[in-house]
Amino acid sequence: MADATAAPLRAARSDDESLVTGEAVVLDVRPASALIRAGGTAIDVLLAVLLIVALLLAMAGLSVDEAAFRAVAIAGVVGCIVVLPTAVETASRGRSLGKLALGLRVVRDDGGAIGFRHAFVRALTGVLEVYLTFGGLAALTGFLNPSSKRLGDILAGTHAQVERVPKLTSTAFGVPTELIGWASTADVARLPDPVARRVASFFANVAHLMPASRARVAASLAAEVAPFVSPLPDAAPERFLAAVVAMRRDRDLTALTLENARIAALEPQLNAKPVGFPNR
Repeated sequence: MADATAAPLRAARSDDESLVTGEAVVLDVRPASALIRAGGTAIDVLLAVLLIVALLLAMAGLSVDEAAFRAVAIAGVVGCIVVLPTAVETASRGRSLGKLALGLRVVRDDGGAIGFRHAFVRALTGVLEVYLTFGGLAALTGFLNPSSKRLGDILAGTHAQVERVPKLTSTAFGVPTELIGWASTADVARLPDPVARRVASFFANVAHLMPASRARVAASLAAEVAPFVSPLPDAAPERFLAAVVAMRRDRDLTALTLENARIAALEPQLNAKPVGFPNR
């Protein structure tokens, strides 16, 4: 019954979206999509093109022969599309102007910061897949790869992750109005951890449940919670669960506050030195 109740509450997650470190720790990060990566790359490419154009305009105003102009132009192009991106990503640990603007960062596949080798391979491969094919090869590879990796990421063993996450809104609620009187005299014992987790998962996903599933899961959870509550109120299962959650939260907070106060009161005695102990 517990597994059947928890089944609709568990969010599905593909193994391809999980990042595992060398210590077998799963990292809960979100890889950047191909579209948002394309936006960051477009900003970086635009900046590189502007630098190249500025360099060519500056060289046009100087009286240099054609061979020197070509040599400086080639060196400038290589510096803008290979050397500069490599230096920026190495120094910033995976960020460039475009990635900074969109809240992205390039990291290794194990979640660590990239180094010079990773940045150089990405920049060198970018000449082919971004500049020579006008981004077509990078877009094709990114849309076909599950983690939206481009060819440079595949060769370097890196990926781009989203660092800018939405601000979490508080979902805390109090005891329902019609149960305030009951809550003042009710005795609510601590729920077993599996039951408490299922109740918390229910309220975290309640907005995404169909009305029939919502009522069925609430009734099932209320039946599991009922043995730990006395007396039982005459209320709908979901309202009953909301009251129990709010009461346990407030009582646990009160207990932790009192415990911290007791520890703070004992801290001078716990940290005091014995009489006559040398102050070393």
